Amino acid sequence: MIALLNDIEIGYDDGGSGLTTLLFIHGFPHDRTLWTPQLQGLTVHARCLAADLRGFGETTAAPPYSMDQYADDLVGLLDVLHVDRAVVAGLSMGGYAAFALWRRHPRRVRALVLCNTRPGADTDEGREKRRNLMAVAHERGAGAVADAQLTGMLGKTTRANRPEITNTVHRMIASQRVEGITGALQAMMDRPDSTPLLSTIDVPALIVAGDEDAIMPMAEAKAMQAAIRGSTLEVISGTGHLSNLERPAAFNHVVSEFLAKLTLE
Repeated sequence: MIALLNDIEIGYDDGGSGLTTLLFIHGFPHDRTLWTPQLQGLTVHARCLAADLRGFGETTAAPPYSMDQYADDLVGLLDVLHVDRAVVAGLSMGGYAAFALWRRHPRRVRALVLCNTRPGADTDEGREKRRNLMAVAHERGAGAVADAQLTGMLGKTTRANRPEITNTVHRMIASQRVEGITGALQAMMDRPDSTPLLSTIDVPALIVAGDEDAIMPMAEAKAMQAAIRGSTLEVISGTGHLSNLERPAAFNHVVSEFLAKLTLE
């Protein structure tokens, strides 16, 4: 589906029903199809929305690219769909956008699901790696970005036993537009440190991590759990950076349990 929002079109999927709405925010450099297992498995528990961020999938590629702009686009989509509050679930870069959404629009956030992400800003080394990847995108295209990203993105168990997931993720990344990729890289380089924001989170929060995640070390997830009052940490074994795609049944289970607790509050 496509929503018209100011000067851009936003691609999104909308499934399920109920009093609770789950808004899924994909990571880098993905699109909303990252969340297909959740839109298939969680719609019995909630209304599930998955959107393409600016420059990815079916959403218009147009500046400005920033975490704040991603957050504002998502709130604009909620407005178009007449959703007042949502459980915001962001993976990796989607988590960065979720932090921005909480900072700018806290009233719209019913709860947070922070998956394979971290609150901190990029280090100098991290920014240099992003600049190098921008050069790869400009010079060799999205397929080369997929080649560069794939090994670190999936856990060793998935790479060894689930070639279909490896192929799916490679196709997803290779299909993205270079402008969206480079815009997102700049947005991640420029994002603020959200660590001070953690102590302000006063809605229920679930943190999901993969025990084979080479991009987001377990220490990051544990520190985040300690800093967000009352939050819960769930570790999904045998998964890397894309825990929702690598073991969707396990991921959906922990999210459905979290949603069940919300309905009791």
